[in-house]
Amino acid sequence: MTDLKKLIITATDSHVLSEAQIIDILKDDSINDFLFSAADEVREKYVGNEVHLRGLIEFSNICKCSCKYCGIRKENTLVQRYRMTEEKIFALAQKAKEYGYKTIVLQSGEDSFFSKEKMVSIIKKIKDMGFALTLSIGEKTYEEYKEYKDAGADRYLLRIETTDKNLYQKMHPDMSFENRIRCLKDLKKLGYETGTGCLVGLPEQSIESLAHDILFFKELDADMIGLGPFIPAPDTPLETEDGGTLTMALKVMALTRLLLPDINIPATTAMETLDPDGRLKALQSGANVVMPNITDEECKHKYTIYPGKAGLNNTADEYNRSIMLKIKNRGRIIASGFGFRFRNL
Repeated sequence: MTDLKKLIITATDSHVLSEAQIIDILKDDSINDFLFSAADEVREKYVGNEVHLRGLIEFSNICKCSCKYCGIRKENTLVQRYRMTEEKIFALAQKAKEYGYKTIVLQSGEDSFFSKEKMVSIIKKIKDMGFALTLSIGEKTYEEYKEYKDAGADRYLLRIETTDKNLYQKMHPDMSFENRIRCLKDLKKLGYETGTGCLVGLPEQSIESLAHDILFFKELDADMIGLGPFIPAPDTPLETEDGGTLTMALKVMALTRLLLPDINIPATTAMETLDPDGRLKALQSGANVVMPNITDEECKHKYTIYPGKAGLNNTADEYNRSIMLKIKNRGRIIASGFGFRFRNL
C-alpha cells in the first residue's frame, strides 16, 4: 500500500490533513479511486445513505457584480434579464412541496431590487409553507443577514470561490476579499447553517490554493460546501480559457468530506454538465445532497452563469423523476427530513 493510501486511511478516522499532504493527494491521480471510495465510506458513516433533495429557484438573473467567470455579470448585455414576482416564486415553491422537497433554495444575482423588506416578506411566506430555507443572494450587511435570520431563513450559501486573495481580486474586480470573509463570519455568528465553496480550475489557480481552500472550509467549520469545475461562459473575459475538470472537482470534494465528515455536500449541476454521470459520481465520492432546479422553463434558460447546464431542456417534472430514479438505482434513499447538519463526531 502506498504512503498516500495510508494517509487517506488515517484521515478517515482523524479528519486531519496538512496542507502539504492535501497537495500530494491532489497531485497524484493514481489513488483517485481509493480517495473517492474512502470519502464515500466516511459519508455513509457520518450522514448515512439518505440524499436530501432541495428545490432550487433562480428568481432573478440581474446582478450588480462583474465576476469575470459569470455569464450574468452586469457587463454582459446579451443576457435576457428577468426577475420573478413573489407570486411566481410561491407557485414554484408549491410545486416543490408537491414533489416532497423539504428545503427551498432561493438563488439570484446580487439584485438590489429585492430590498431587505421584500426579502423578509418572501422568507416569511416560504417558511409558512413548511420549508427549511436556504438563501444564496450574495453579500449583505450584518443587519440584513440578521433580519433574514429573524424572519426564518435557516441556511445561507456564499461561496468564497478561491481563498487566494490575489486571484480573488482578479476574478472579482469590484469586490473585496476581506468583505467576503466578513460576510461568512457574520453568517456563522448569527447561527445560520453556513455554506461556502470554490470553483475548481479557475485560470491561474494553483494546487496549493485548492489545498488552502479545503483547509479554510475546515477552519470556518462550514456546514455545507458547494463546489464544481469552472466552465467558461460566453461573453465573459474568461470565455476562451480552459475549464476545470470533473476529476479535480471530485478530488477536492472527497478531501472536504474526509476533513468535514458530517457536513452537507451537494452533487452540483456543473459536475453533471461536464459528465452525464457527474452527479452520480459525486454521490459516490462524498456528496449527499442534490438540488433539482424547479425554475420555470423560460427563466431557467436565462440564468446562464455558464453554458450547457445539465437539465436545461427537461421540465421540472422530468428532472425530478430522473433524479429520484437515479438515486434509488444506486441504492440510496430519498431523505424525508429537512437535512440539517447533525454533528456526529
